[in-house]
Amino acid sequence: MSLISVRNLSKTFSYNEKEPGIKGSAANLFRRKKVYKEAVKAVSFAIEKGEIVGFLGPNGAGKTTTLKMLSGILYPSGGTADVAGFVPWERKNEYKRLFSFVAGQKSQLWPDLPAMESFRLNRHIYEVSEADFNARIHRLTELFGVRELLKIQIRRLSLGERMKMELIASLIHNPQILFLDEPTIGLDVVSQQNIRDLLRSYVVENRTTVILTSHYMRDIEELCPRVIIINRGEKIYDGALSDVRSINGGQRLIRLTFSREIERSELERYGAIVNFNGLSAELEISGEAKNAAAALLESLPILDIGIGEIPIEKSIALLFTGENAHE
Repeated sequence: MSLISVRNLSKTFSYNEKEPGIKGSAANLFRRKKVYKEAVKAVSFAIEKGEIVGFLGPNGAGKTTTLKMLSGILYPSGGTADVAGFVPWERKNEYKRLFSFVAGQKSQLWPDLPAMESFRLNRHIYEVSEADFNARIHRLTELFGVRELLKIQIRRLSLGERMKMELIASLIHNPQILFLDEPTIGLDVVSQQNIRDLLRSYVVENRTTVILTSHYMRDIEELCPRVIIINRGEKIYDGALSDVRSINGGQRLIRLTFSREIERSELERYGAIVNFNGLSAELEISGEAKNAAAALLESLPILDIGIGEIPIEKSIALLFTGENAHE
């Protein structure tokens, strides 16, 4: 049986629409127009223990709403979910001890207190023994490289250091499941890589099940063999990340550097020009890349040539537009 099983999960929000200005406010007192928005529409999926699954979609697709339902923060409008034998929105204490929800844009730590104070508060909330708490804090602070920062106020730490503290706070009770909502948002490239490396080490060591949302494709490519993609509240893809590239029909990207400046028209017959400045270019080509490369080398003054994959973001963008959607 899957650790997380979701069937036809849906969430509809209602709100009142108001015309602008004083006249609109006065009219709203007597006659309100109620508007409904389907944030999540009959989404179904299953996740096994120890899986790391990327949960992707554009802004407003329903990703965070789905995670909030699975964590019991929101009550669904329809459908069912079973997470480790619990119904999330029943909010049983035994279930709350099984997971952690980490959002990159929201903090669970007190900014004016050192991280250690918040960690101790979490110890009492989750009823972790003193011995287990000390052992986990020692292991996690060593793993995350922040032992010397435990007595410093949170607001005085860098964004990357604060994110590490947020993750440690979420792991004190040794959760089986991690819901990670944009954990690297706003971080610089080095901090993002550090967070990814730390998460990978922890998850592999503890066989933790992870659902990760992120707009940084490097997070997904490095951590998630499988992705679930939703758009406008509906699931449009569920499968291996590696298979997403096939949506582009086997296209390849050829990067070219020329020994002299050439005209754009000299390149157009070989493929779709992605970038061009006269001395270098990027081409998207279909078919055998080696044949296209041979033709380019024969006819153009090429100094250097490289062949690579089409960025995976393009394949995902095709899914967002409704092309080639499948499970």
